[in-house]
Amino acid sequence: MLISTVSLPDSRDEDLLTLVEVAAILRVPVNTLRWWRQRGDGPRFFKLGRHLLTTVGDLRTWVQAQKDAGSAGAASD
Repeated sequence: MLISTVSLPDSRDEDLLTLVEVAAILRVPVNTLRWWRQRGDGPRFFKLGRHLLTTVGDLRTWVQAQKDAGSAGAASD
């Protein structure tokens, strides 16, 4: 099985990312992102026409929040 790696781009916080790009960066299926979005658990997305987009800054903020939440849970064990 080949796993391709895509990292968070070194770009401006206001640059846009598609659902497929975010899925590749997070290494999760697109449907997982859709499920997280419906539950309100995933990165913040918005619609532009028929496209779901997020910003690099919003994705960075969400990833950091996940890291912080994981650290807090590990510290309380």
